[in-house]
Amino acid sequence: MMRILVALLILLTPLVTQAHRFAPSALDVRALPNGEISVVWKTPAQATSNVPMLPVLPDECAVVSETPWFPEGTGKVLRQQWQCTGESMEGLPLSVSGLAANQSSAVVSVRPQPGVFFQEVLTISDPVFVVPSQRSLLDTALHYLWLGAEHIAVGIDHLFFVAGLLLLVSWGRRLVYTITAFTVGHSITLALVSLGIVTNPEALIEWLIAVSIWVLAYELSKTQRKSRLWARPWYLAGGFGLLHGMGFAGALAETGLPQMHLPAALLFFNVGIELGQLIFVAFLTLVGAVVTRLSSASWLRVAPVYVLGAVSTFWVLERTGALLS
Repeated sequence: MMRILVALLILLTPLVTQAHRFAPSALDVRALPNGEISVVWKTPAQATSNVPMLPVLPDECAVVSETPWFPEGTGKVLRQQWQCTGESMEGLPLSVSGLAANQSSAVVSVRPQPGVFFQEVLTISDPVFVVPSQRSLLDTALHYLWLGAEHIAVGIDHLFFVAGLLLLVSWGRRLVYTITAFTVGHSITLALVSLGIVTNPEALIEWLIAVSIWVLAYELSKTQRKSRLWARPWYLAGGFGLLHGMGFAGALAETGLPQMHLPAALLFFNVGIELGQLIFVAFLTLVGAVVTRLSSASWLRVAPVYVLGAVSTFWVLERTGALLS
């Protein structure tokens, strides 16, 4: 198992600077009581291209007011108000310029009326979202299931933590207990933050997530593996799962939750995360079995721990700067 983890972690290492702090940009569009449309555009402060990413004004709309850019967390925000000729937002095309130049995506959240919510991800291949009629319960469930799986797939820091847990407990009953504890932990805080019961200090949580991976790497580096964490790793997984759940909630907050189908959206987003984690663990296990047959080099036993330690140290230092700025 350790042999394949080093190969996978090395492949993931070039992506470490893109974990969560470089999440997709977010465009929030909602109808106002006076007939105008509020537009809030949030994008990472650290651009990857000289070409700016900006919301595209539809032909049937005009900008009636705009605020200067202002910082928010690790991003920057632009607010506008549009006046459109149509009686409703249905059929309104929404897009963002500069996606191709920045090799990026953008999450569009639309609230055409109270209690109605739509959300979509704009990509280079699918750059326009046309506001539809209200999404059904089934469509909502499937949509948030996919969003949850997609989020864990691009959440490199979460995947590193799961890989570290696999190194800690290997395969067997202990892995089931540990992953279950991690699931329970992040499910609790995901629900609490998404429902507005608990606030989410984004910069602090991202720093603590990096610290959780560093602590896990430190435990894995010990030659004497007789501590309580080695004996009962589910406590570590459950405790740090609370932090990771707040990280998941931060991403979900950027996309928004539909008021009409709130329980289903929250449930299936979490189910999507779990499916993504299980697929990742199964993938590591399968490839690990193959690599074990091909090589027995001793360095493969310690290399994954050093990769985890180096990457998590980089994240801790980087996010400390963001926390103090």
